Amino acid sequence: MRLPWEVIFNSANVFALICWLFLLFAPRREKIIPYIFMIGCGLMALTYSVLIVGLITGILDMGGPRSGNLSSLSGVIAFFQSRGGATTGWIHYLTFDLLVGVWVAGNADRHGFHRLVQIPVLLLTYLLGPMGLTLYLVIRKFSQNRPEIAVAPM
Repeated sequence: MRLPWEVIFNSANVFALICWLFLLFAPRREKIIPYIFMIGCGLMALTYSVLIVGLITGILDMGGPRSGNLSSLSGVIAFFQSRGGATTGWIHYLTFDLLVGVWVAGNADRHGFHRLVQIPVLLLTYLLGPMGLTLYLVIRKFSQNRPEIAVAPM
């Protein structure tokens, strides 16, 4: 089955951006973060799951060269050279970056970090994923001066 990979790619980007805007600017009431987690991360994870299973099983047309081996660097490179592989991989990144953002926002709220501290960290997480997480962990470590708190997930 041939899919409109460009439309899927653009739709995933817009959906992720909307989730991030809610995460950044919506009032932090108890229900906001769980909704972003369940709807945002959940729908993107479901989309990724359907696409990756379809690509691996051959049900979906990759829109480029087919790679049967994701356990080697050359296989991963070949996978990402297809429209389907690149789109599915991008949705994977969007999903996990949003998941990290949700965790950072909730954790920062629990530890009393003001939204003005959170916004640059969340923007960096949105743009560069692990770099935003690294910044948050450094800020948390040095602001509370308790290493056990800086590495604890909750």
